[in-house]
Formats: sequence, structure tokens, C-alpha cells
Amino acid sequence: MNILLRQATIIDPSSPFHLQKADILIANSIFQQIESTITTQADYVIDLNGSFISPGWVETFTDACDPGFEYKETIESATLAAAHGGFTDLMILPNTLPVVHTKAGVEYLVQKGKQSPVHIHPIAAVTKNIEGKELAEMYDMAGSGAVAFSDGSKSIQDAGLLLKALQYVKAIDKTIIQLPEDKSFNPHGLMNEGIISTQLGLPGKPAIAEELMVARDIELVKYTGSKLHFTGISSKKSVELIKQAKAENLSVTCSVTPYHLCFIDEDLSSYDTNLKVNPPLRTAADRKALQEAVLDGTIDCIAVHHIPEDIDHKITEFEYARYGMIGLQTAFAVVQKTMPQLAPEKLVSLFAIQPRNIFGLESASIQIGSTACCSLFSLDQEWAFEKDKNQSKSSNSPFFDNRFNAKPLGIINKGNLILNN
Repeated sequence: MNILLRQATIIDPSSPFHLQKADILIANSIFQQIESTITTQADYVIDLNGSFISPGWVETFTDACDPGFEYKETIESATLAAAHGGFTDLMILPNTLPVVHTKAGVEYLVQKGKQSPVHIHPIAAVTKNIEGKELAEMYDMAGSGAVAFSDGSKSIQDAGLLLKALQYVKAIDKTIIQLPEDKSFNPHGLMNEGIISTQLGLPGKPAIAEELMVARDIELVKYTGSKLHFTGISSKKSVELIKQAKAENLSVTCSVTPYHLCFIDEDLSSYDTNLKVNPPLRTAADRKALQEAVLDGTIDCIAVHHIPEDIDHKITEFEYARYGMIGLQTAFAVVQKTMPQLAPEKLVSLFAIQPRNIFGLESASIQIGSTACCSLFSLDQEWAFEKDKNQSKSSNSPFFDNRFNAKPLGIINKGNLILNN
């Protein structure tokens, strides 16, 4: 299959064509020609004048619910949603049934990924059954294809156990992903603790529960010299702690979700269960600190935190609704709408370059002879996320019928061309 992209602006710092507008010919999944004008015939011709091409985007924290919870999502539906959201690579959480805590579990995801349009990267559990009691066989799982280790939506509470895990992964050069939350602080909290939670009559989760975990884990990194990634940070103090850790040259990285850049706790006044997430939406001051941290580089990348939930567990009283929202198809648009000052180069760094660097994924570059693993996007194409465009099996999103100007146009990856309408 030959694909000709006309007048695409290339965003790829590793490419000699960075920031150039060119015609690009892809033949048999390889970049064959990149020139100002190409007259070669192709099976598909796509006019990208005014739009962009970049190395393939990476999502680092997605629950594909497969195996065990396929009524919410499957590998097939998650990867299709990812492709339509502009992602070529998907890091999958271990919070399944059975938990991905063995070599066989990792191999299951690797095999499923061979048939998918995007690259699947298993995140293996740190502890057996993600119970936080006993380390899983991380060495075997790394050998089978696990790219990182995490207990996913469950943070590791035991400091001594996390210390051992950090020491273990140092020998195999892997990263542990931690969702920072000290569960001893009001585990039944439903939203950020503060004035709004009091007004709404909902029990709160204090920001200090996150901040103490961040501070503790940074000390563990300082002690072990290992690599730790905080995902979904949500508070101003967390940003400050991570910024200081980076100033000390510790191997600490972090990500933020699109919805923490977009919403605050005041948006919960309607009791919209789609906004019930963990970590919870914080204050306007926290959101401002997160946005500033994206701009100054303290926050390394975007993590979608795509957490599908079925209707029965979302269309219910706020107290009983489960945490999380889907977001693969809207992540890019939400970030750009929330922070329109982000240049294309910065967006590509957040979605593609930094995640690959942090987790040691194979690089993707737009240059002659390289395999095509790329994302196509526009910053000036109005669209709406409508329910009939949703590729996920779940529909727990607050963004249906919202209008956006930035649009993921699709991907070219593994010999596949997937475009949005």
C-alpha cells in the first residue's frame, strides 16, 4: 500500500525535515520520499495542507479491561479508540481479571497486540494480584515484554515494599509508575476536600494524601537511585516537590491528565459522575499550577487515564459511581483547547517524544528509510465528539457534543491507515 501525504508540516526534532512542509510518500510502511513536490502515483492521497505529521503518540495509562471486564472495553475497542485519537502506542494497565502479574498475562497482551492497529505495551503489576503485599515476578515479565511496572489504579501503600521494587527494577532498567495516594486519608472521600466538597455535602479526599505520597516516594528514589514516574498528579504542592526532585537530578518524571488541566472541583456542582475521577479534580489554583508546570517542563507528558466504566456503574448516585472517564479520542483536543498557547512542537513532545524517552520505547522518526509510525493532526479544524463517533465500548465521557478546534486526523502505523471522518 502506497500513501502520499501532500504538504504536511513535519514536527519531529530528530528529523532533518523538522518544521518543513513537504510531500511524503510512504510505501510498504517505509518513508520512501520526502520532497517539496512528489508526482508518484499512490493508492491513497491525503491533502494535509495546514495540518501536521509527527512521530506516533503514546498513551501511558489506559485500562483496556481485557481480560475479565470485556463488557467495559476490549483490546480491540481500546486500540481502535486510540487510533482515532491519534495514538500509535498504548500502555495497558494490569488491573484486569486475572491481574497481569505473571509472564503468561504479559504474553497474552503481547499476542493480542500483534493483531491491533497500534502497538500494545503491557504494564505489569508490581505486586501479586495488585494487593500490595508481595512482589510479583518482575524479571520474568520484563523478559516477556512488560515495558514498565505499576499496580495501576491502586497505589503502593507499603514504603518498604516499594523500596524493594525500586531496587529490583533498577537491575533491569525499568520504571515504576505510581498513582500517588495515601489511602489512610479518608479512603471513602468522593472528591477534593475543600470548600466545594463542604457545600456539596460530599466527603473529601485531601490533597495532602497525594502530596505526602509524592514526598515519600521521592525519598525512596533518592535512596535507591531508581526510576519512578508519578502519573496523574493533581496538586500545586506535588508539582513543587517534583520540580525540586528534578533539580536534584533524581530519576523522577511525571504526567498529568487532560481533565486535570481542564476541570476543577467547582465543576462537580452538577454531580456529574463522569467528573468523579481519581486523583480528584482540585482547585483553580492547583489547575493553574499544573498548566504552568506543563509550560515549564516540570510535567513531562500527558497521560490520558482512559478508564472505561459501564452505564450501571456511572449512571447512578454520585456516592456509588466508580472513578474514571474515557478519553483516548478527546485527549489531544482537550489539552489544546485548555492550553491553546502550546506550540505544535510542545504538543508533540508531550504526546510522543517524552513518553518514548521515559519508558524506553522504540523511537519513531519521520525520515527516509524509517518505518512509518506517525500521527496526523490539525490545530485548525472544528469538530465535535459525538456519541456515534465513540469507538470505546463505554461512554463515560463529559465531552460528548463539545466542540474543539484541534483534531487528531488519524494514524499511519503497522501498515495501517486509520483516518477520522
